[in-house]
Amino acid sequence: MRQHQSICLLLCLWAMLGQGVSAQTTYQTPPQSIADLFNASPTPSVSFNKDGSMMLILERAGSPTIEDLAQPELRIAGIRINPAISGPSRASSFNNIKIKKTRSGEEIQIKGLPSNAKMSGFSLSQDEKYLAFANSEATGISLWVIDLTSFEAKKLTDPIVNQVFGNSIAWMSDNSLLVKSVNPSRGTIPKAPAAPVGPIVQETSGNAAPSRTYQDLLTNPYDEALFAYFMDSQLMKITIDGSKTPIGKPGLIKSMDISPDGNFLLVEAIQKPFSYLVPSDRFPYNVEIWKSNGELVKTIAEIPLDEVRPTGFDATVKGPRNINWRADKPATLYWAEAQDGGDPKVKVAERDMVFTLDAPFSGEKQKLAATSLRFGGINWSDDSFAILNERWFASRVEKKSVINPSNPSLAPRVIIDRSSDDIYTDPGEPVMTENEFGRNVLLRKGDLVYMTGDGGSPEGSMPFLSTFNTSTKEQKILWRSQAPYYERVTKVMNADATEFITLKESTDLQPNYWLVNTKKRIAPMQLTAFEHPYESLKGIQKQLVTYKRKDGLSLSSVVYTPEGYDSAKDRRLPVLMWAYPREYKSAADAAQVRGSKYTFTRLSWGSPIYWVTRGYAIMDQTEMPIVGEGDQEPNDFFIEQLVANAEAAIDHIVEMGVGDRNRIAVGGHSYGAFMTANLLSHTDIFAAGIARSGAYNRTLTPFGFQYEQRTYWESPEVYFNMSPFSFAHQVKTPILLIHGEADNNSGTFPIQSERYYNALKGHGATTRLVFLPHESHGYAGKESVLHTLWEMDTWLEKYVKNRK
Repeated sequence: MRQHQSICLLLCLWAMLGQGVSAQTTYQTPPQSIADLFNASPTPSVSFNKDGSMMLILERAGSPTIEDLAQPELRIAGIRINPAISGPSRASSFNNIKIKKTRSGEEIQIKGLPSNAKMSGFSLSQDEKYLAFANSEATGISLWVIDLTSFEAKKLTDPIVNQVFGNSIAWMSDNSLLVKSVNPSRGTIPKAPAAPVGPIVQETSGNAAPSRTYQDLLTNPYDEALFAYFMDSQLMKITIDGSKTPIGKPGLIKSMDISPDGNFLLVEAIQKPFSYLVPSDRFPYNVEIWKSNGELVKTIAEIPLDEVRPTGFDATVKGPRNINWRADKPATLYWAEAQDGGDPKVKVAERDMVFTLDAPFSGEKQKLAATSLRFGGINWSDDSFAILNERWFASRVEKKSVINPSNPSLAPRVIIDRSSDDIYTDPGEPVMTENEFGRNVLLRKGDLVYMTGDGGSPEGSMPFLSTFNTSTKEQKILWRSQAPYYERVTKVMNADATEFITLKESTDLQPNYWLVNTKKRIAPMQLTAFEHPYESLKGIQKQLVTYKRKDGLSLSSVVYTPEGYDSAKDRRLPVLMWAYPREYKSAADAAQVRGSKYTFTRLSWGSPIYWVTRGYAIMDQTEMPIVGEGDQEPNDFFIEQLVANAEAAIDHIVEMGVGDRNRIAVGGHSYGAFMTANLLSHTDIFAAGIARSGAYNRTLTPFGFQYEQRTYWESPEVYFNMSPFSFAHQVKTPILLIHGEADNNSGTFPIQSERYYNALKGHGATTRLVFLPHESHGYAGKESVLHTLWEMDTWLEKYVKNRK
């Protein structure tokens, strides 16, 4: 009874707390050593053609400006739209393209690219004579194509491409392009009503419809009209000379996929009614088969609104789902259907059934296989061999089985049955190659399937290339990364996997691509020479350390110290510990070492490693496992295990002679921010905390959060005890809160930081709240990121390095 009274008190206090005094400041810039690192030129992205003979090198500009982010934006139906272009408002893009011949090293600059290019959606034609891409302009998105003989680009269309939802460009077998364009007849954008015509009403008739918290949902009829307007699309066939032919009827098209033989289209189109409770990917939609000229062949499924779904990560929808083309057949569909009504609590022998339907789609669906867990896709090879994937989140079990598609009566033969958290026994994932249809299928030789994996081990990750014998379940390592490098296979070049391309890096070695041949026994050939972008980080020291929690559980962290630092001679350093908790169902799995000390020190906008240039020791990727084995749930032990993790990390950095116990900060982003607030609520072992874009009151996410599947009403004490808001009165350590004003992540509403700040302020805590205009869950604008780094640096200097 006392517990429930406390929860009621929590809700009342949350509602009663007033707004704090707010002020706006100008954007600030961090110290030069940090700013220079953030402003370093981005490394190009690389992709390869089918046989690996050609590299596509894509260059991008730096971060967008706050002016870019401040452009008009619609936040409706769970998506964010730039209304000026009928496309996504926050998509990344590239500004230059080069082609490089893999073996000769010849590098070719593409001519005729658009000025002020913002290119995306790159797609090679099946014969690899052309490369198509979309380019965002001021008034829309246009279609371009590059002739890979002349290496010249040309514009095929005006800005007609609709990229509001999903893929919009696909090559047809005759080297024409299927494009999802804006419906030419959609008219003008709906105008907002001068006044509402009435109240907004939602009603339920008693059917339970639990739903997680979502951002940017539809809220009124005007939102509905806007969503329908911007989704309104017409498929177009566009030839290399730019002529356009409408294909099929217009609609709210969410996806289109050409059959492997090019004769049919699989089209999904959203239908009404829309929902104010779930995002657009759960709106009703029809799945149709069209001929390539747009003639309707058959409606495969009419998928209803997905508002009412059982709770739990293993829950799914009723009826057909994941409808796709078989990669190894000219025109055969396959999909899964839940046999438990989508409810993981229902006990059944067969969770899902997989069905197929061959062209001309006039027959009955045929059962291909059944799964005991939830269906997770199929890796196709041919009509006698495929790998069926299934998984069950609650137990972390995943299975792979060999099936014979030509003889469905044969039971699947299990070849892998393991915990998805166990990285030491992870056999990797199959290597894929392109077949005659240009689709990805298994690279295999009889019973041998080629695999690549990260190679988890007590010494850290050591990626590998292997064969896996599906009859004997034996794995043979063909190649493995060797210290002091972290090297992984990115492209297998031949049928017996003796020649392949790797991405090789080390602590001070910028990742670059290499051509490796294990059969000819020749020295690997370097294919790219991207420069180290961080001159000031050369020479910093990095080590992967392991230590134990007080209950004996092994933990790890990656520790960085400044160049030349010697713990035996030099003064102890202030420390910034950065972490992100994770739940496990096995203590053995939780204790495994993750990551590698040989990876390149790559900085993202939110990295803590900037502060190694400011004289701090950094504990990055600090493991914070929360374990609940068997019937126990990890979050029943969240606080006690979280505190034990932090205490063990502090003890170790101090025992190393590196860290000053009285000058250690803790920080994290999203769930890491939640972790930080909890640590400061229940300990006094840190000098300061930094919490970015977190959720602090779990009663605002009552139908589950992170990996917690129970609802607030099933486990109110868990929600109360895990909420830092509940213990704001206990926080005595300075805490910096930063949040994107336009956060669209599920559960981390900006009000989470606002109300938590008010609670802290109301109890006299030392705290600061920073809202970043126009920023989402991850921060993108140059001014925003630099200001965030300034805020963090100022906080650390005041409350950690120079702590009195």
